[in-house]
Amino acid sequence: MLERFLVPKEDQILIESESMTQATKQIFLKMGLSEDDAQLSSEVLMTSDLRGCESHGVSNMLPIYVDRFGEGAKDLGINPTPNFRITRESPTTANIDGDDGLGLHVLPKAMEIAIEKAEKYGSGSVAVHNSRHIGMLAYHSMMALEHDMIGLTMTAGNSMAMVPTHGAEKRLSTNPWAYAVPADKEPPFVFDVATTQVAGNKLSLAKRVGAKMDSAWITDSKGNPILNEVDLPDDREDYMMLPFGGTRENGSHKGYGYAAVAEIFSDILSGMGPGFLMPPNTYGEMGHFVQVIIIDGFIDVDKFKKDMDLFLKGLAETKPIDGQERVVYAGLPEFEETQIRLKEGIPYHYKVIDWFENIKAELNLDFDLKKM
Repeated sequence: MLERFLVPKEDQILIESESMTQATKQIFLKMGLSEDDAQLSSEVLMTSDLRGCESHGVSNMLPIYVDRFGEGAKDLGINPTPNFRITRESPTTANIDGDDGLGLHVLPKAMEIAIEKAEKYGSGSVAVHNSRHIGMLAYHSMMALEHDMIGLTMTAGNSMAMVPTHGAEKRLSTNPWAYAVPADKEPPFVFDVATTQVAGNKLSLAKRVGAKMDSAWITDSKGNPILNEVDLPDDREDYMMLPFGGTRENGSHKGYGYAAVAEIFSDILSGMGPGFLMPPNTYGEMGHFVQVIIIDGFIDVDKFKKDMDLFLKGLAETKPIDGQERVVYAGLPEFEETQIRLKEGIPYHYKVIDWFENIKAELNLDFDLKKM
């Protein structure tokens, strides 16, 4: 997480993770989720918070989910008890109807199917249609790690936010990817990125903490890249997001291409349709794609994991440039942050804690957030 998105020290309230998990679970139960689905959805959000990915944790996402579970959200509503079913299947593939269920508990079920297929046939690929937001993608990819497998997750769908390179209209969402690869003694390699210059959910964090947009993160209302540091406009119609790379000269066609691949695998392959051309009444619906590959189909698992250790340790021991303390690899800072936050608590903005206290009273709940 870039420093600009972190909660300022003076605004932080440190909360013990298990008490926040239980509070979140109570809220999900009140929204109509089953005991198992409420627990799983809470764990996905809390894994994000513990790893320092606050853009996809309870701060940003839980209030949105509550609104979309609630009455009056007819076109955005999330189904708390979806009829999760396989609509097409082969030995190594499946397509699943998520029935407008929250992806926090729908996608882990899809990943379990992919893992089971990989155990039998060497790989498993599962597409999901008619689902909703899946939270931090890394959670789902990391499910493969305990099986000594490599996991991949992609997602795409509403709402449109990104312009294609040289485009003046939104044609893609932030369309993230996440890979998780096991190691032996080193923390695993976990690469989880949006295909925009900055993750869309981080824009909410930026507003909360007063952080500015960096050069070539967003466009003006006509699609022209803004190449100086600016405040995020209040009206979402006054800006659009750029693919990673920002401008064509800096490689935005690469981010645009990766976003298009996510759209193809998540929306078109799952049968939802061609992204921005889908009917407007599908707003909020998303497609997802997960894939699992067994390592021992290619190489002995122990050798692979030992070689991963050498590779990852070598990256982390790279000599840093002047002014920087060290070099890291994807997944290492998040692993370290988890150990810190389990011990010292998760730093939430006081406005987030205020929201929890208000929703506690509104829904007549009895959780207690334990301060550290």
